[in-house]
Amino acid sequence: MSRIVSTVKPESDEFRRRYRHNRWMAQDLKRMQEAARSARPKRDIERLAKQGKMLPRERLEKLLDPGTPFLELSSLAGNMAYEGEAPSASCITGIGIVSGQEVMIHADDATIKGGAWYPLTVKKIVRALDIALENRLPVVHLCDSAGGFLQMQSDVFPDKYMAGRIFRNQSLLSKMGVKQLALVFGHCTAGGAYIPALSDYNVITRGTGAVFLGGPPLVKAATGEVVTAEALGGADLHTRTSGTCDYAAEDEDDAIRIGREIVAQWERPKKWAIDREEAEPPFYDPDELYGIIPDDIKKAYDAREVIARMVDGSRFHEFQPNYGTTLVCGYARIWGFRVGILANNGVLFNDSALKGAHFIELCNQNNTPLLFLQNITGYMVGRDYEAAGITKDGAKMIMAMTCSHVPKFTVMCHASFGAGNYGMCGRAFDGRFLFAWPNHQIGVMGGEQAANTLAEVKIRQLERNGEAVDQAVIDAVKQDTLKAYTSQLSAYHSTSELWDDGLLDPVDTRNALGIAISASLNAPLGAPGYGVLRL
Repeated sequence: MSRIVSTVKPESDEFRRRYRHNRWMAQDLKRMQEAARSARPKRDIERLAKQGKMLPRERLEKLLDPGTPFLELSSLAGNMAYEGEAPSASCITGIGIVSGQEVMIHADDATIKGGAWYPLTVKKIVRALDIALENRLPVVHLCDSAGGFLQMQSDVFPDKYMAGRIFRNQSLLSKMGVKQLALVFGHCTAGGAYIPALSDYNVITRGTGAVFLGGPPLVKAATGEVVTAEALGGADLHTRTSGTCDYAAEDEDDAIRIGREIVAQWERPKKWAIDREEAEPPFYDPDELYGIIPDDIKKAYDAREVIARMVDGSRFHEFQPNYGTTLVCGYARIWGFRVGILANNGVLFNDSALKGAHFIELCNQNNTPLLFLQNITGYMVGRDYEAAGITKDGAKMIMAMTCSHVPKFTVMCHASFGAGNYGMCGRAFDGRFLFAWPNHQIGVMGGEQAANTLAEVKIRQLERNGEAVDQAVIDAVKQDTLKAYTSQLSAYHSTSELWDDGLLDPVDTRNALGIAISASLNAPLGAPGYGVLRL
């Protein structure tokens, strides 16, 4: 493959301005992530210490193989919810290496309401287990949870994708032969009790670990029985009498040691044979991404410049370079793995939509994973384009992408608006992973377009009713719409709601994708669903 020839000018004023802006955004992202991971009230840290417990990230560090990477998912989930009282949605999820095995990790954070599950906690755990199902990843649960947050039970308990989905996913993982291990460090109450009970293996820590459907307060309220947590669901009861737990550990270090020994006994899954070569870094410095991405969501950039700082050797074989030029398609390697890349270079026209559908078919024929780099304002609108079949052609691209049997990965690099989000494998389309950059914005349309659209609707309404058009009313409609959109479009709102799998510093994207692609290879490929049509 030939190397992309970059035309970026790092000495230009525009590059330097963008660099300062995006570098600041990346630093602010890391500051927020650090706060979400570590900033806790002193009393909560001291409470765990008095109980002889480690902090959740201390447990995680001891569980993982030394010197191996950990891809944390959704570190800022819940950052704009619950008045900030549930950082990271009060749990940790991510992919790491334990005893040489790639695993999904779910860890409760008992520094927050005793590890109680908020609605977004449940959503985050369900998403982690969805990833485990899709990619056949074994799961290690680090359990220390008071169960569902009772004040929000109606948003935690009854519906299809609420807490019951956690246990449904656990059951399906076991059915598929994907192993699960639960390490019980604290009280696992109510729904939280089913995590270890539905795991294939579990270890309970003596003195602090406990598993029960109803804790001592509930038992007393329901039956009048007065019982201690240890007698109700402690290590001796469950390893000697009930058989609910398999191993009793003397302390948390011992539980982690036993857990690592268990994982070491698991058979290694056979990954499907993706085409792979020796990895090499990009020829162009990924740090230059800060100067390439605009500091205005309405400004465009050349997608090839982003690709050049993400792929091995900055080499890229572009498919149909002279056709449908607002969508860049082609082959490259990331950490040696062959991928097919679709990257927006403007609005999607008829020809670019057809080109994208065609390229997706080729990647499926060749068992090549797909990477979507989104910067899209949508499919082109207007009478001439509707007459030419833009809706039909966009649907072809969506159909080809949806029915792909190869793994799909998405990075929200800049804008993500309208149906373009769908065609470029947005959240609804079951990509294996979806990441975003902190400059990213997502919505049905941009804020200004939405404000102008609603203003036009208001004007027509007034005219239809025979009323005078009051410019003050129109301006108020625009201002109210823009205000609402400003917060809702932001990457931090998106990641707070778990519409992505986490925000990435742009320079870290290549590493995150390498881990994600490797994890995806544990799941066998499905059967191809279509051939190749020149659309």
